[in-house]
Amino acid sequence: MTAHSMPDAGPISDAAPISDTAPAAGAAPRARRLPRRALATAVAVTAVAAPLAVAEPAAAAGPKVVCTSAKAGLAAKLTKDITAALRGRAGHMGIALDDPKTKTTCTYDADRQFDSASVFKPIVLGTLLWDADRAKRSLSSREKALAKKMITESDNDSTTELRNRLTTAKIKSFVKAAGMQRTLPNQTWGTTQITARDEQRLLSLLTTHNKLITDKSRAYALDLMNKVIPSQRWGTPAGAPKGTKVHVKNGWLQRDRDGLWRVHSIGAFTAGGRTYTMSVLTHGNRTWQGGIDAIQAVARAIHRDVNPATKNAQLITPPAHPQEVMPPGV
Repeated sequence: MTAHSMPDAGPISDAAPISDTAPAAGAAPRARRLPRRALATAVAVTAVAAPLAVAEPAAAAGPKVVCTSAKAGLAAKLTKDITAALRGRAGHMGIALDDPKTKTTCTYDADRQFDSASVFKPIVLGTLLWDADRAKRSLSSREKALAKKMITESDNDSTTELRNRLTTAKIKSFVKAAGMQRTLPNQTWGTTQITARDEQRLLSLLTTHNKLITDKSRAYALDLMNKVIPSQRWGTPAGAPKGTKVHVKNGWLQRDRDGLWRVHSIGAFTAGGRTYTMSVLTHGNRTWQGGIDAIQAVARAIHRDVNPATKNAQLITPPAHPQEVMPPGV
């Protein structure tokens, strides 16, 4: 039981002794003044007997969708529609959106860490390009072959070989240089910790001019992400306007320790001289399809709101039979 301190009742006077004199006839009986010790005991007993009104602590507030935009009404609409897309979803999600043209951003639990699954692979690609640019060298034919299979087919052996060539230590150095503050590369690379906010930082490096990765290397990376095989083009592309140039990388992972699925999708979308990016990460799905459904509900809401003139018949439809490759060793 929680102890509650009693309020101070002030000093209790014992100046008047108890009178043994009987009241005069017809007079009301005089109230007997209790001695200090007896009165204090009575107050304490009364206080314990009376129920105390204790304010219950407020329930911890869960994450909320937060959007800002220079375009009138867009932030409120995105907030409403993303929130609706999240309603009733199992597990956890991390979401981030950046649309530089309208100065629009949205986040939802964007700093929560998730096991990366194959979304680790663009981090390896970024490290490879950063390392080559620093050394002012071109990629070897072997590196290009490995990078192509790693991104377009989500090939695990290619990923592991590139990671081993680079070393986890070098990947950590790239992550630090990129400002991906909560990304924690792991030797078992499928369990590298990532966040939606950090994935947006990576996508920003690939889609905007910067000092870490040259424009030529950025174009190379985006070209690979644009050529992901059709069965792996699910997730964030769902609902994008047809004709949009899609750059995507997905991942899924079921851990033995809990049987639950981590399902993720990151993407950059270019049309009409404008590029916007989004990252949607999920954890706690009972099936991989549940994770895909959650991601695509959010993606459709975002694409619809940032492209209000697009008709439903002009939207990208994800593959009917989505595929991905499970990382090894988990």
